[in-house]
Amino acid sequence: MKSMLRKIAIVCCLLFGVQIVVAQQKTVSVRVINQYEAPVRAYSITIHGDLKTYASGSDGTSSIVIAPTDSVLFTALEYEDQKIAFNDLSDGAKVNLQKKFSWKDLFNPMFYIYNGGLWLLLFIVFAETGLFAGFFLPGDSLLFVAGIYSTNLAFEFLKLVGLEKVQSEWLDLMLLISLISLAGILGNWVGYWTGRKIGPAMYHWKDNLFFKKKYLNEAHDFYEKHGGGAIVFARFLPFIRTFAPIIAGIVEMDRKKFVFYNVVGSISWVLSMIFAGHFLQIWVKNQFGIELKDKLELIVIVIIAVTTAPVIWKFFFAQKKSITKE
Repeated sequence: MKSMLRKIAIVCCLLFGVQIVVAQQKTVSVRVINQYEAPVRAYSITIHGDLKTYASGSDGTSSIVIAPTDSVLFTALEYEDQKIAFNDLSDGAKVNLQKKFSWKDLFNPMFYIYNGGLWLLLFIVFAETGLFAGFFLPGDSLLFVAGIYSTNLAFEFLKLVGLEKVQSEWLDLMLLISLISLAGILGNWVGYWTGRKIGPAMYHWKDNLFFKKKYLNEAHDFYEKHGGGAIVFARFLPFIRTFAPIIAGIVEMDRKKFVFYNVVGSISWVLSMIFAGHFLQIWVKNQFGIELKDKLELIVIVIIAVTTAPVIWKFFFAQKKSITKE
């Protein structure tokens, strides 16, 4: 009899404990993003050994059901596992998962802003316009995103010089435009100097990972057609902007003329991209309540498509004309 009562008591305790756990379960809305502020589309959580998989919305938000435990384990493909304390998962909480590095990250502008900030941004602009190995770097999309994060990037410089207390919207923009334009001007000057020194020999180089002769030829044709204005126009064209100053050096363009077009082109390119990112972000948020920061993947694709369209069009149109003549 005592044995039977003991068993009944144990069963009742277990049932009561289960009821308590179920009663304490909560459904919360969480936003799961990575270090580049991009949404994590699919992930799993583990609680008491129980694995559940969730799919998030376009901004990384989803509703999850969690039970009392010391911590909840978040896992996702290509991400580091992340433990979050149960008490930290309130409604509206943000969960940051660390994305593992892949070569595709090199084409993501947020990769450079997150890992190097302003200083890596300046180097990339310099490298893309001054070093022939920089043609693959995401110049246009990087500047657009820099406009969105202008406050954060400008703060790095202002803090360095002890002026962070005077930070303002227009000061941030003007400072950012000045520094990046200077990096672009210096980069083009290095490209011009390279063309003057070793340019003629480059036509005899073999193609490799960092150098493609066809890009050099395309830049030469573009320069021959548009003259000095090519230095300005080339700023807005991927691949072409890397080789345009080198071609200018190869054909020994007048230095004063090159400096003029170099300054005008760099400032025009940087100002238009920075302003577009900064003010479009504000306008879209005010009009539609949408954060462009949540749509960076789509924005990068659109910018790449728009900026490369002239190059692609020129390539296929030239091919068609060549076939027609033959």
